[in-house]
Amino acid sequence: MTTVTRRQILSAGVGFGAALALAACGRGSGDTGTLRVGALGKISALQQDPHANLSNDSDFLIAALVYDALTVPGANPTVQPRLASSWSADPEQRRWTFTIAEHATFHDGTKVTADDVVWSLRRLREQGGESKVPVARPEDITADGPDRVVLAAAAPNSQIPLLVRLMTFTVKQGTTDFTGAVGSGPFRLESYRQGNARLVRHDGWHGPKPRLDAIEVTMFDSVDALANAALGGQIDLASNVGAIAGRTAAGRGDLQVIRRPDDTAVAIAMRTADGPFADPRVRTALRLAADREALVTQAFSGFGRVADDVLGTGDPQYARDLPRRARDLDRARALLAEARFDTGASYPLVTKEEAPGEAESAKLFAAQARDIGVKLDVVVQDSGTFYDRTWLHAPLYTVNWGTNDSVLFFAAKLMSSSSNRNETAFADPEFDAATAAALAASDPAAYAAACRTVQRIQYERGGYLVWGMADGIDIASSRVRDLPTLGGFGRVQLERAWLA
Repeated sequence: MTTVTRRQILSAGVGFGAALALAACGRGSGDTGTLRVGALGKISALQQDPHANLSNDSDFLIAALVYDALTVPGANPTVQPRLASSWSADPEQRRWTFTIAEHATFHDGTKVTADDVVWSLRRLREQGGESKVPVARPEDITADGPDRVVLAAAAPNSQIPLLVRLMTFTVKQGTTDFTGAVGSGPFRLESYRQGNARLVRHDGWHGPKPRLDAIEVTMFDSVDALANAALGGQIDLASNVGAIAGRTAAGRGDLQVIRRPDDTAVAIAMRTADGPFADPRVRTALRLAADREALVTQAFSGFGRVADDVLGTGDPQYARDLPRRARDLDRARALLAEARFDTGASYPLVTKEEAPGEAESAKLFAAQARDIGVKLDVVVQDSGTFYDRTWLHAPLYTVNWGTNDSVLFFAAKLMSSSSNRNETAFADPEFDAATAAALAASDPAAYAAACRTVQRIQYERGGYLVWGMADGIDIASSRVRDLPTLGGFGRVQLERAWLA
């Protein structure tokens, strides 16, 4: 977003009032151990089931603090233990065994067992498919004694610990009502009201004792509302608030700006199986029409960098030698002509106001596409409608993805022909073979070569136009210490934060 309108300023009052109300009911004058966090979300998309699609940042933040996943993002290495204290694989890398942390207990005091984890992972596999838990069937998840869980992959897979990061939230066996939110994470739910929550420290957590007494999460329905609450001192931390607010806060001595590189890919998904963008020449033409520098400058206010149509830019294996995709209008027009693309028609480009700059980037790209004769009509949908009607089905729509530190994560979850989250309906035998080879590789050289092939195919004929990577921008009070600096969903790991 590049401008703030009067309408946006007026709408910000809704979220600002919510922050005031929650602060008034949840924070005493002597309570210096409560961190007040604001995060984006919509009432229409509220979700307390940790195994459902958590499209609200606020819902995901709450779930990530209340429940334990098997593993979480790390800096080096990129996978760190959480509920699983350790893991190992058989020589073929098909049978992975995860050992549950010795002192892991639920918030009601009961011990976390392998049966709880198995039940949770099977439920997640049933609801979310193989892209959520990388096994062929729920029955491939089994217990091996009271504290060991086995995931048996259908094919060799060296990336299982990475592929189960964050989403594999464990609940008590048999749980189907999540209003009480009994997890085993560092904080437990004390109260919840329409997306706003108060979490208190779980003193029995198996990890290092959290330094905060409590975390209050307030949901805001717009970036402007979230930013205004942080700038006005009504919250201590605005999570993923975006570049405009970051620039405003940068000159304030009472605030700090946390800038997380390779945080969010804001991209355009082009359907490859059928429809107007099935021809790879048309997709290449759209990529060549993008003025990437202008998109980064305007949609991200410069808080980001240009990308070249490959997801996973923070991966050490990212192919930085791929040619920079410069804007070439003449070549784009020639490709459209070769493909006999109908430039007389108009095509919807569906977007949503989910990630900072996402809807703005769609409007900017639509203007750029007119330079090659392609008419795009930008349609802004609310998140609920988008995920019900557009996602996985429409010919052209925007997406955003965080935690961009693994090329293979996105290849396996979003682009393999077998994935139930194949956003571009991409089915390419060579790509599937390269992805499988990378997952199976035990030799570093073979792994690097396979990853390179995966990226080359995505670059040449994949279904994404990945024009830029947004920095993650959080605004926090100067009193807040030890906030996470990892990109993507690593920002929800607030258990080590504290107030000076």
